[in-house]
Amino acid sequence: MNGSSLARRQRSLGDRSAEFPLFPPLTRGCPRTSTDEIAYPLDVDYDYDQVDPALFAQEPGPDIARWSPLLPPLEAPTLGEGGTPLVEFDGVHVKDESRNPTWSHKDRLNRVTVSAALAAGAPGIVVASSGNHGASAAAYAARAGLPAIVLSSATSPPAVQSFARSYGAKVVSVPIEARWPLLREVVDRLGYHPVSNQTVTHTGHPFGPEGYKTIAYELFRQLGRAPAAVFAPTGYAELLYGVWKGFTELRRLGVAGTVPRMYSCETAAGGPHARALSTGAPAAIVELGRSDAYGIAGPVGGHRGVLAVRDSGGEAVLVTDEELRAAQRDLAGQGMWQELSGAAGVAGHRRLGRDFDGPVVCIATSSGFKDVGVGSESFPAPPAPTLDDLLP
Repeated sequence: MNGSSLARRQRSLGDRSAEFPLFPPLTRGCPRTSTDEIAYPLDVDYDYDQVDPALFAQEPGPDIARWSPLLPPLEAPTLGEGGTPLVEFDGVHVKDESRNPTWSHKDRLNRVTVSAALAAGAPGIVVASSGNHGASAAAYAARAGLPAIVLSSATSPPAVQSFARSYGAKVVSVPIEARWPLLREVVDRLGYHPVSNQTVTHTGHPFGPEGYKTIAYELFRQLGRAPAAVFAPTGYAELLYGVWKGFTELRRLGVAGTVPRMYSCETAAGGPHARALSTGAPAAIVELGRSDAYGIAGPVGGHRGVLAVRDSGGEAVLVTDEELRAAQRDLAGQGMWQELSGAAGVAGHRRLGRDFDGPVVCIATSSGFKDVGVGSESFPAPPAPTLDDLLP
């Protein structure tokens, strides 16, 4: 059920009357509604009247191009992203995004953003990332025949840096405060297409969350209905917003009758979306404490997450590293080894401790191979193992 894209324009999330052509993607936020303190993201609008409801009769599977009418133009080849399993666990359903080609949810986003780079005729892509985003962007750039620059940090896991390098990307460790100025210089001087954030509060790539909408489409098919609640690991909230937008589209098209409550699951060491929601601000920047959940630990939030939580009637949930480790251990005990950040959805659901009238989905975002310190442990064996040494 593939078809041509019905994407028509970009709209500001600060003021939806502020419209712009679909191309070029406005990767530095809305030029009309943003200020020096708050940057408003752009959203992609579609010709919804032309969407065939039979689009949602198909079964989920790899390659998000099956949802092409409700995605920006997909110019980049697929690596088989999407179609991830839904596994019952501890009274909830776990959407295991570690089953994607580079073992994280970021593959859905990068299929779309690398497509935008190709459509724009960019000579390459650049991304500021210490983890999943960089590795995924490098993989999709390689598949599309584009060079990639990954601006990482010295504290990112060496294995993840090797992951990105394996795809031929130029990976450079850059001090945190210098990453975004350098990224902007790469964009301005080399013409590379940015697939990560360039603004004071997070806006990221306007097309990125569109890839995450496909999670909502899959969940609807897998459950036979919209869930009552979705708990998502939340750093910049592109995932959270994309899933929420997907369900709002299903309701708008008359396919689903309801939209789930969305819960941003953030590390207690930061929590910029929790701060914005509690103060009524459109976005917030907070002081970041220490956390091993580097994939979601950040001081900068964005307006997308605030919209998704507020308009769905959800909440922001702060979880500690100890709660994350407990969720990670329990998921691994059921055959789903997640990165510490990837277990935040399950940890957030446990922390909230609330019953819902309908199915609950916790999104698990990334393989445990991505964590800090993985592979550095030593496990000395006894000199002459006996059967007793092998027993649990």
